[in-house]
Amino acid sequence: MKSLEEFLSGSGAPADLQQLVLVLAKTCGEIGAKVRLGALAGVLGEAGSDNVQGEHQKKLDVIANDLLVDGLSSARVAVALGSEEMDHAIVVPGGAPYLVAFDPLDGSSNIDVNVSIGTIFSVLPAPKGKTPGDEDFLQPGERQVAAGYVVYGPSTELVFSLGSGVQAFTLDHAGRWLMTVERMNIPAAAKEYAINASNSRHWQPPVQRYVGELLAGKTGPRAKDFNMRWVGSMVADVHRILCRGGVFMYPADLREPDKPGKLRLLYEANPMSFLVEQAGGASTNGHERILSLQPTKLHERVAVFLGAKEEIDLVTGYHG
Repeated sequence: MKSLEEFLSGSGAPADLQQLVLVLAKTCGEIGAKVRLGALAGVLGEAGSDNVQGEHQKKLDVIANDLLVDGLSSARVAVALGSEEMDHAIVVPGGAPYLVAFDPLDGSSNIDVNVSIGTIFSVLPAPKGKTPGDEDFLQPGERQVAAGYVVYGPSTELVFSLGSGVQAFTLDHAGRWLMTVERMNIPAAAKEYAINASNSRHWQPPVQRYVGELLAGKTGPRAKDFNMRWVGSMVADVHRILCRGGVFMYPADLREPDKPGKLRLLYEANPMSFLVEQAGGASTNGHERILSLQPTKLHERVAVFLGAKEEIDLVTGYHG
């Protein structure tokens, strides 16, 4: 099996970008070790603090964030770091010309019940000739030079793209990342969908129409049956789609009509959309391609529909 180092050395990516990915992989391996020990390491439960969005932090949220900040800063593989858990970006003097935005531990609600969680990352080019600030992270997702995630499940897997397909690597017992999927692909058609159905009464009419058709199965206008899957961890749900197809939806709803959605554009929607498009799928906010959106703030939220192209085109079309 090809190692991560071997793949990167033959990828044609700049040496400093290769090093950045290696540092991310190493640090996520350390996070994975904490996750595996769970209660034995005293890392479960609430941290007793809130993040910038006012959400209660788990101990592992804080630990994962600290490991990523320390690892990326000490290696100087990026000049600025932005995190879902921090108010503002951190500048790394002398760092390589990249900005890294990350969700250190996606799926926090699943931590204490031993369900798959993960780390999501996005790499953007840094501005030239200036000290970077929050505003420099506000780039459309199509400008990402790399993006990916690590899923901490029965095995620890790194899934990422440098802009030429999506590759998957699995961490072995010796601490090596070995390629297990050379090119991930999302079929254009799908029979599985992921959405939190408990919110159905709050969905906007286009989403109610679309999911209603899926629920009708063979007796409805789609004339085929669909299965629903929902983990509640974006990494786990998107990983399933990259492995075997399907669609993932986290729409805006009528409870807060002025808010465009819940998932973070920079830390979740953009990197996952980059991967999905690289794997042949599609991703929109219900109206526009997510990777074309112009961010306006560091912690901006957005609705997300991603996965099998035929299904995403259909539900996006229902939004008009």
